[in-house]
Amino acid sequence: MRLIVGVTGGSGAIYAIRLLEELRKKAIEAHLVVSPSAAMTIKFETDYRLDYVESLASAKYNFKDISAPISSGSFKIDGMVTIPCSMKTLAGIATGYSDNLILRAADVTLKERRPLVLVIREMPYNLIHIRNMHMAARAGAIILPASPAFYHRPRTMEELIDQVVGRVLDMFGIDHTLYRRWSGPLDNLPKQIEESNDKM
Repeated sequence: MRLIVGVTGGSGAIYAIRLLEELRKKAIEAHLVVSPSAAMTIKFETDYRLDYVESLASAKYNFKDISAPISSGSFKIDGMVTIPCSMKTLAGIATGYSDNLILRAADVTLKERRPLVLVIREMPYNLIHIRNMHMAARAGAIILPASPAFYHRPRTMEELIDQVVGRVLDMFGIDHTLYRRWSGPLDNLPKQIEESNDKM
């Protein structure tokens, strides 16, 4: 499998890093584009260096290199994820304003009818954000907010991060064990009763 991974300046750079680590473990070809804002966010939000992040990819491209292979629909890929996806990038995708390689690759992914997953990271949304999500979704994008679930009883930040990354992998049909899947309320009932008794 071959995926494009675009990393933009929205908060949540760790999501991209964990995704790249998992793709590398699974020997999935990752073609990486990191925006200048994302490079700063990686530095501000994590203890990782940009060169480590780039080393996780099979190939990396300059943010402004519109001549890169991934800018063409003739370059075969299985899909693209933008993680995290800033509201600026969402706006560019929604309106077809392809003035950098991430936007161009996303545009190409949509026109070739390939999966495009946008892991948007903003809170709260204004009406412009909502309209842009609507336009992107109408064009074929999958809007996947970085909103971790809690039914799997996460105990660490890593478990919260992995649940979002696992949902991204799900969108491409990639098997993983990053989080416990929901199997109904009865699955949790014995544990809930035990914990409730402990508190009494």
